[in-house]
Amino acid sequence: MSDGEGPSADDSASAASSMEVTDRIASLEQRVQMQEDDIQLLKSALADVVRRLNITEEQQAVLNRKGPTKARPLVQTLPLRTTVNNGTVLPKKPSGSLPSPSGARKETSVPATTKSTIKRTSSSERVSPGGRRESYGDSKGNRNRTGSTSSSSSGKKNSESKPKEPVFSAALLSLSPKSQGKRRVTHCKEEGYVKMFLRGRPVTMYMPKDQVDSYNLEAKVELPTKRLKLEWVYGYRGRDCRNNLYLLPTGETVYFIASVVVLYNVEEQLQRHYAGHNDDVKCLAVHPDRITIATGQVAGTSKDGKQLPPHVRIWDSVTLNTLHVIGIGFFDRAVTCIAFSKSNGGSSLCAVDDSNDHVLSVWDWQKEERLADVKCSNEAVFAADFHPTDTNIIVTCGKSHLYFWTLEGSSLIKKQGLFEKQEKPKFVLCVTFSENGDAITGDSSGNILVWGKGTNRISYAVQGAHEGGIFALCMLRDGTLVSGGGKDRKLISWNGNYQKLHKTEIPEQFGPIRTVAEGKGDVILIGTTRNFVLQGTLSGDFTPITQGHTDELWGLAIHASKPQFLTCGHDRHATLWDAVGHRPVWDKIIEDPAQSSGFHPSGSVVAVGTLTGRWFVFDTETKDLVTVHTDGNEQLSVMRYSPDGNFLAIGSHDNCIYIYGVSDSGRKYTRVGKCSVSVSPFLVDLCPVICGGTVWAGAWQVPETPRVSLPGSFQLHHSPGLVCKLTVPCVEFRRL
Repeated sequence: MSDGEGPSADDSASAASSMEVTDRIASLEQRVQMQEDDIQLLKSALADVVRRLNITEEQQAVLNRKGPTKARPLVQTLPLRTTVNNGTVLPKKPSGSLPSPSGARKETSVPATTKSTIKRTSSSERVSPGGRRESYGDSKGNRNRTGSTSSSSSGKKNSESKPKEPVFSAALLSLSPKSQGKRRVTHCKEEGYVKMFLRGRPVTMYMPKDQVDSYNLEAKVELPTKRLKLEWVYGYRGRDCRNNLYLLPTGETVYFIASVVVLYNVEEQLQRHYAGHNDDVKCLAVHPDRITIATGQVAGTSKDGKQLPPHVRIWDSVTLNTLHVIGIGFFDRAVTCIAFSKSNGGSSLCAVDDSNDHVLSVWDWQKEERLADVKCSNEAVFAADFHPTDTNIIVTCGKSHLYFWTLEGSSLIKKQGLFEKQEKPKFVLCVTFSENGDAITGDSSGNILVWGKGTNRISYAVQGAHEGGIFALCMLRDGTLVSGGGKDRKLISWNGNYQKLHKTEIPEQFGPIRTVAEGKGDVILIGTTRNFVLQGTLSGDFTPITQGHTDELWGLAIHASKPQFLTCGHDRHATLWDAVGHRPVWDKIIEDPAQSSGFHPSGSVVAVGTLTGRWFVFDTETKDLVTVHTDGNEQLSVMRYSPDGNFLAIGSHDNCIYIYGVSDSGRKYTRVGKCSVSVSPFLVDLCPVICGGTVWAGAWQVPETPRVSLPGSFQLHHSPGLVCKLTVPCVEFRRL
């Protein structure tokens, strides 16, 4: 009997020993995780101390430099620091670094380094050889690139019927000694102008009359002593970007809009800005140390008209110094997805560009070396992320695909996600990871799918988790999964067994949820497709902390006496902003896309012109509609009140200026005339040069009979009901 029980006892002892080892390993892993958390807390505290010391030093420096001045809110002191070293490349890494524009805008182009001619290496899926990666290395390369590149002006130039030969022309060096190339400048003494190209567009500047004869293009003049400093950035880019909202240890929320990355401390109402990019930022990632940040941008155009390549900048969120720049000459069109690795201390970075092949590449960002690259998909790629415990595994998802990539040497091996019994969705919209390493995806069918660790098969499915697509997934520190819906605008939390815990619906005015991030404590941060950033809790309401327009912004008007301004754009929104509190006073939805705006001198009303020829007048206190009129069916490019507020001039794209008499403090309007002009290109502005009651170059002259003067080569044709007369030779308007 004892012989028969021997193996059983041995098995039991072995099993107990195995369980003990497993428990000890789990305990050690828990201790390591606790130590890592402690380290992160120490780093966070240190980062906050450094930031506050810098603020104090800067405030003291400003006081010492300027002496006693009128007190201004603390919110305006912090950006003074950021524009000085903002985006500066540390001198210890000159190789491959892309100098960033500082507050003085010194660098104007990307230097052509050896990295600009890097070609992609072969991988498990070879990228067809071609010269598209070399186009930025050669100034004569292919310039037909898509993305946010500025195009040259295609409009016809004025006064081309009698071309004037320039008396003197030269190539003027950029003010920055580091700038590459020369800026073409032409001086025409006979016409009295200087022409140069800024970001590929010709700019003609007419000189004052007293400088025409004495002007010398090569004469050196001192730079202005005053410099503009970025104080506040309004808006957030959530309409077409994902995974771009994070909370930093310093208490700042980081996101981007246009070419600026904003670090916004909501509690202290302070903003800092990283302005190292030279064109629109499209993606953002935070390193595991929660201090280092990577941002990727689109292709751009320099002030000299040269194309600038898309690239990724890695920078310090405390000092705002640029640490590394990678991918110059390698990425195409734009960098749309980036992510740091997690399990190896964040030493690797993956990126996906916006080329036709949507190439996935892996980089050692500290060495600025590319480890591998491969064609990812012919379709759009929405997300790319490293596995949290295996540095060699990357997951990408997008239109009609979910891929699991394994890094082996310099190759990336692909395994396609197998949906098997599940209906394959049209879009896999987002991906995150659970505590045990499972990949979790949200798709356009509203399903949450769990993919077992190390496999490409579905281990669990939550069918119909949302009505419509799931745009965002976020795994919280306590293991709770939060999903954000697009069509249903619902935010839902799930436990470890994928059982629903809480559900809340975001108000329709904020739009569908685009991204979800974990905030401080139980706070959740949400970015929406209508460019709102919201904060709140799963059991409470969400309030906006940032908002912006969702389409092209064209109209801007400044209140004459209050710290307020109005913006309007093609998204059919007109918003009155408080320039001190940096928040909207009111927002008005109008019926047509807006193009222009102007305040009445009293500030009691504001006029808004649209693309359709209609224009509206709103009460600035109540945002109520005062009146609406229609003039033509073209866009209204400019709205200008006379200095006394008795007239309104409206410049239309149909080359007419419509004149209205204004009474009752801007509440009654009577059309008194129309001035038709012959001009090329279209009338786009009424120059705001006002001398008394006279309209100079499109301002006003209102003696007994109103007279209107027009700039440039404008000719007055007819003026029913109004005497329209050219009062000053056209050439005079150029120098006003």
